[in-house]
Amino acid sequence: MDELRINGERLWAALMELARIGATAKGGVKRLALTDLDKEGRDLVVRWGTEAGMSITIDQIGNVFMRRDGADNTLPPVMTGSHIDTQPTGGKFDGNYGVLAGLEVVRTLNDLQIKTQAPIEVAFWTNEEGSRFVPVMMGSGVFCGAFSLETAYAAKDTEGKTVGEELARIGYKGDQVPGDHPIGAYFETHIEQGPVLEDADKVIGVVPAVMGLSWYDCVVTGMEAHAGPTPMGLRKDALQVATTIMQEVVAIANRYPPYGRGTVGMVQVFPNSRNVIPGEVKFSIDLRNVNDELLNTMHGEITAFIDATRIGTGLDISLERVSYYPPCPFHPDCVGAVRNATEKLGYSVMDVVSGAGHDAIYAARLAPAGMIFVPCKDGISHNEIEDAKPEHLEAGCNVLLHAMLERAVAV
Repeated sequence: MDELRINGERLWAALMELARIGATAKGGVKRLALTDLDKEGRDLVVRWGTEAGMSITIDQIGNVFMRRDGADNTLPPVMTGSHIDTQPTGGKFDGNYGVLAGLEVVRTLNDLQIKTQAPIEVAFWTNEEGSRFVPVMMGSGVFCGAFSLETAYAAKDTEGKTVGEELARIGYKGDQVPGDHPIGAYFETHIEQGPVLEDADKVIGVVPAVMGLSWYDCVVTGMEAHAGPTPMGLRKDALQVATTIMQEVVAIANRYPPYGRGTVGMVQVFPNSRNVIPGEVKFSIDLRNVNDELLNTMHGEITAFIDATRIGTGLDISLERVSYYPPCPFHPDCVGAVRNATEKLGYSVMDVVSGAGHDAIYAARLAPAGMIFVPCKDGISHNEIEDAKPEHLEAGCNVLLHAMLERAVAV
């Protein structure tokens, strides 16, 4: 079985055909969740799965499971997958690669008439991106019980349309109760969405874990005053105080390498006038690390710094943690299967901890899970210029094939 390889040209052709649905002028893809274009993409992938002899199951949140029977269908399936919805200025590979790599594994097994002991399934999950509806990773989140189906159905887009209504409208509001679908093991193949593999000139990233994150909203309240007549020592400048907190966010991340991350990505200044001292600043804080203890330490340090700054400046400063995802270590058996496959195939390899969220995080709550990364050009993703080399995508799919066969067992 060591000589088994997928058809790289067929995989690339499928990616390019799917990318035509919602194609943008700059070479990217805009296919938001539960739009007509999402329906068209779903219909295409389901048709391909059906043509490959797979049975189709859709659950109530619109997750699609395409199944290739095994010799023993009482066994839980070895599953792979990702998503086909995109960002408004998305690329051809984010999510789509993971789904179509799974389809290519099945097509290869069909070509070679290889039967597996356990069934093989390819899943694509609803609204992973969270671009149109929040929360992100909605389909897999409902599937694993992270939040309720009712909460998901009630989520609205900017036009007031709900998930429940739009699922029904496009014909993907299925019957199966989310979670009433066994998983024996789960693998997800993905472009890295970062620069590490390309910088190290490695083909395969073995993903042992996904970073945890803490998101906060911070508000600093001072007092607006005229920029000219107000002496520096008598000012209550909310922006100057906010910037000291922003610098501490970066400093905290730098204190906990190599996986410490600290980002301020959104800032709102009031009244945002050239000659008025800012009276209020609202901004986001994003802290990440791969170790839960370190992430909690980072949380403690930012809260302590803000408490001290509040006392030292006399300004009102509020900090609210609005989201928390703990670090997600993947199962040693699935990580090991990826390592074994990579070694067998002879690809250059390194460990890469994921800094982005993926459906595999939620799948890992229910079954052993692992991920496979391949490089993307300049580490760019969530962008229309997102790109990846065909040979790297082929290599990742070959690793997926062998990792899944280790778990599903050829007979």
